[in-house]
Amino acid sequence: MEPSHKDAETAAAADPRGAASSSGVVVQVREKKGPLRAAIPYMPFPVAVLCLFLNTFVPGLGTFVSAFTVLCGARTDLPDRHVCCVFWLNIAAALIQILTAIVMVGWIMSIFWGMDMVILAISQGYKEQGIPQQL
Repeated sequence: MEPSHKDAETAAAADPRGAASSSGVVVQVREKKGPLRAAIPYMPFPVAVLCLFLNTFVPGLGTFVSAFTVLCGARTDLPDRHVCCVFWLNIAAALIQILTAIVMVGWIMSIFWGMDMVILAISQGYKEQGIPQQL
């Protein structure tokens, strides 16, 4: 008597490793960032939290402040671009957030932008301390 297709699915579900894990294939996924998203600077954690707070209550203000951290030496994911170009990309993101806040899109974008700043600050802190990061 041959096992049915349903029995094979049940056996695969019972084994948490699955059949694919025994092949030894490692898959790495990288996020492709657009120029505006890649221009978000890696800031110290307190500054990133301040920018999130400002973005939450005044859309675009935290992004505007973060633009000046680029001029103060904050690193971004755009190493091949000049500092002034990255500064103006952040100013453009702030203006987009301010102008579209009327229809709530900019306000929501501003909050997510601030959350990204905090996430980048946390990930940078892990890299500097040499702690393995789990997401």
